[in-house]
Amino acid sequence: MKMKFTAAALAIAAFPAAHAVELTAGDWTVTVGGNINAFYTHASCDQPAGTVTGTALGDAALACGGKDASTVIGNGLLPSMLTVGAKTRQDGYDIGTTIGMGVATATNSAIGQNSVVDVRHAFVTFGNAEMGTVKLGRDYGLFGLTPVLSDMTLLGVGAATKATQNGRVSLGHLGAGMVYPGTYGQVAYSTPSLSGVTVDVGVMSPVDGNSSAADTPQLQARATYAGQGYKAWASLKSQQFDAPDRYTMNATEIGASVTSGPFGAVATFQSGKGLGILADGDQGNHKTSNTFLQGTYQASERVKLGLGWGKSKNDDGTGTALQSNQNVTGGLYYQLTKNLTLVGELGETTSKAFNGHSAKQNNLSLGGIFFF
Repeated sequence: MKMKFTAAALAIAAFPAAHAVELTAGDWTVTVGGNINAFYTHASCDQPAGTVTGTALGDAALACGGKDASTVIGNGLLPSMLTVGAKTRQDGYDIGTTIGMGVATATNSAIGQNSVVDVRHAFVTFGNAEMGTVKLGRDYGLFGLTPVLSDMTLLGVGAATKATQNGRVSLGHLGAGMVYPGTYGQVAYSTPSLSGVTVDVGVMSPVDGNSSAADTPQLQARATYAGQGYKAWASLKSQQFDAPDRYTMNATEIGASVTSGPFGAVATFQSGKGLGILADGDQGNHKTSNTFLQGTYQASERVKLGLGWGKSKNDDGTGTALQSNQNVTGGLYYQLTKNLTLVGELGETTSKAFNGHSAKQNNLSLGGIFFF
């Protein structure tokens, strides 16, 4: 049976991964794969740190480590990952399990241990063509997952934010066009495909934002309609938060992607109270909207060109508080071999405050990503 959960396809950390090792013994198949990536990124910031406060991705405080410029040789939007999976069929059910562990390339120390492990996947799935698929464990959320998988900077860097690249990853268009889908402990269900339509629902372990989580779970759902060269989706999520501010996060998302010959396009819009800039409730009880647009052109069998624009906007605030983050990234993606892609990107990230002040980061990124 083909597993219908898009997140299950993410088991190898998200994209054209060919399993380096596949072992079969009896009814069991075990796979090992992953990716290694690294990018040289140089960024310049044109305003003093603190011009825009909060999660201001273009402000020097986050973008350039508080300085006028910064250099990082680290991960892009994906961590380097090792993923192990196993699957079998027992008593009429297809059963699969995945564990994925990521590591960061860059730190701010030449002698410190780089020992932080990012466990994004640890789940089991079971089901069949008639009943659909159930997932138990830790994996990406449903809300916001499809836009991230559609972002060309998944193979590159996007917004080169020094504060996140040291010890973790860059941000792509996260926080400037879309919210991070998050990783949750979850119980989720995916229906079988019906005339191209699938529905996913998930009960997620609640998370703390700027307020502590209530004692009820987070709920997420997504409907997807896909055909030859096109896809459309709609998602929602909801969670209650308690002290110091009691409120309910409610957010919705719509999006579509289309491919015609060498051309591709993606558009998505997210909006909600408590949605946050990067993660659930990270700004408390404020309404935020995210817009993302992307166009790509397959110039040759090996070369893809792309331009992506994203904006995340808060509806209310005062003074130097963050009103919006905006990122535009142009990229060239050269497939040197079927598993190795070399990347060059130019990007600009602008943050604006409610008092009219703005801060800007410009960045150059060069590197590559290898899937195995």
